[in-house]
Amino acid sequence: MTVNLIVTRAVDGLRRLEGLLLPPRCLLCGAGAADDGLCAACRAEWPHNTCCCARCAEPLARPAALCGRCLRHAPPWDTAWAPFRYAWPLDVLEARFKFGQNLAAGRTLATQWAAQSPLPPLPQALLPVPLHVARLRRRGYNQALELARALGRALGIPVHAQALRRTRATAAQTDLDRSARRRNVRGAFALTPGQNLPAHVAVLDDVMTTGATLAECARVLKRAGVARVDVWALARAPAGR
Repeated sequence: MTVNLIVTRAVDGLRRLEGLLLPPRCLLCGAGAADDGLCAACRAEWPHNTCCCARCAEPLARPAALCGRCLRHAPPWDTAWAPFRYAWPLDVLEARFKFGQNLAAGRTLATQWAAQSPLPPLPQALLPVPLHVARLRRRGYNQALELARALGRALGIPVHAQALRRTRATAAQTDLDRSARRRNVRGAFALTPGQNLPAHVAVLDDVMTTGATLAECARVLKRAGVARVDVWALARAPAGR
């Protein structure tokens, strides 16, 4: 466990103690909140991804079975589940969780995710997208793994935290276009030796934009003989982001 993560969890513990002594406050607006970290007003603004492609979960302007991209070229996974859009106010909490070491924001995100219904067909295992060891040292924790652990506990799904490994450091995907993102992660993942995976798994990440990272992980698992690979993401960014 890194020093950053130890300090972060110690601070998080103090915040939980404070929450026991003081009325809970909304993580977004500071008003009174329920146990999930959101007040009723902010919860009502939560960006649900209700109109989306059934194959890649990309938000659509009008209901349709599949988006144009999936009609032209099906992705390497079987189905995708991203119950939220990457928009306000989820994006605020996601940034705090991912880059600000705010584990309380992560718990709220995971709670909102686990509460969604209807649920998709549940996999036999969750596989978080791994970070490269260098980035893991800098950040102190893997946000995908933290979400997978919380969601796995809530839904009764085992988490295979070490099933996938990142074989090389890659540039951040944020400022790359779709083609560059695919090139950036090509060959960047591998199955850890000695894994005995079930027939149905879901690869889990925090935000899905073009799907390049999840697609590369799905290809690795399919080549290893996994029969069904779904991809799960907390939020789906619209096309062009």
